[in-house]
Amino acid sequence: MGKSYVTKKNLFKFLLGSAFGILMFLVPIPQGESFTTLLDFLKSWIKGLFGGNLSYIIMVMLVFSAVVSLYDFIAKPDWIRKNHYLSRAFSTTPLYLGSKILGAVFAVMIVFKIGPEMIISADTGATMIDLCGTLFSIVLAFSFILPFLTDCGIMEFLGVIAKPLVRPLFHVPGRASVDLIASWFGASNAAVILTREQYMKGFYTKREAGYIMTNFSLVSIPFCLMVADTMGIANLFPPFYLCICIVGIILAVIIARIPPIKTIPNTYRESVGKQINEEIPQEKGIFAHAVEMSCKRAESFNVKTVGTSGLEVLMGMFFDLIPIVVAWGTLALIIATYTPVFDWISYPMGLYLKLLGVPEAFAAAPATLVGFTDMFIPALLSVGLTSVKTKFIIGVLSLVQIIYLTEVGTIIIKSEIPLNFWNLLVIFLERTIVALPLIVLFANLVL
Repeated sequence: MGKSYVTKKNLFKFLLGSAFGILMFLVPIPQGESFTTLLDFLKSWIKGLFGGNLSYIIMVMLVFSAVVSLYDFIAKPDWIRKNHYLSRAFSTTPLYLGSKILGAVFAVMIVFKIGPEMIISADTGATMIDLCGTLFSIVLAFSFILPFLTDCGIMEFLGVIAKPLVRPLFHVPGRASVDLIASWFGASNAAVILTREQYMKGFYTKREAGYIMTNFSLVSIPFCLMVADTMGIANLFPPFYLCICIVGIILAVIIARIPPIKTIPNTYRESVGKQINEEIPQEKGIFAHAVEMSCKRAESFNVKTVGTSGLEVLMGMFFDLIPIVVAWGTLALIIATYTPVFDWISYPMGLYLKLLGVPEAFAAAPATLVGFTDMFIPALLSVGLTSVKTKFIIGVLSLVQIIYLTEVGTIIIKSEIPLNFWNLLVIFLERTIVALPLIVLFANLVL
């Protein structure tokens, strides 16, 4: 028998740290006639602290990100490339470099109110800068609390406990539950990268990896909270998140059994072969093994972990995600506000929503398809809707669609998994069409 990690100290860290993370992120706290979370209280306090200076902070951040990313792209300096935090924030592809520069240009125009009305108006660019102020506040709030969920052992505990369900339901190894939990508590692109690495090392077949990437990479809990907050339905967060989980699981069960996922070869990467062995030690039950794995994870948790994990999330969000959100969000809002493009292509979805009895069906229809580009844009397009039920439906849909080109799509396309742009578009449409009746049914039950 090897070393046992179940000690008083490790158990204490696992139970107390995980409980704190759950309390901050998931436990509903009464606020007037509705509910919120402690994290939301913290976010509001931070936003109030900065007040009217937030738009200038966002602008400076975007300009800095664009300048440093451009310098990195041209000069490829070691001090950025060999630094984990800096490379995550500033080393990027031509597409994302262009997006960052565009985001910086937009931010300067919006803050100083120079340039065409369609860019700086309250319906487009000004909305984006304001929303990025909220994003800035929530990132500051959750970055250093998130490690209590990801690094204290609750992820490993749930991963082991979920194993007996995962294989029969989803046709993937039990360890895929950890990928799912990594995206729930961390970020969907982190889960996709984790899955890609597992495939490269021989732990997943091509089909398993493609399936996990397109079905298990749910967006993180804090991001779901941010979407709910943006749409003005943060008071409904417990049923909102419950609906995301239930619909996400049903979709995963269905998508595993239909093309294009079903047609991907179920073979391991040729150069490494099969490397997986998932047996729980015979001398231990599942629960005992789950506690062992949790304590093993908790053993390395300390103040430094909180700092390094938090800084990584902070850098990625501030200098990588927010600039792209401003660039693509402003463009999408310009197209949605000043052109009929989304109205044209989403007309069939409007008919579908009307058939399902969704209020403001045609006004909400563009938001059902625009999520293919970025997961945050449907929330922006839905801000003007008056029906709480429709906001709830669109919010949940945008978070179970999963195939976001700006977030996970490019990583999947660039990996060795045989999924191209058109495969991803088909999976996105499958998820949208199947999810909508389920979300409408849930919304009718709870609202």
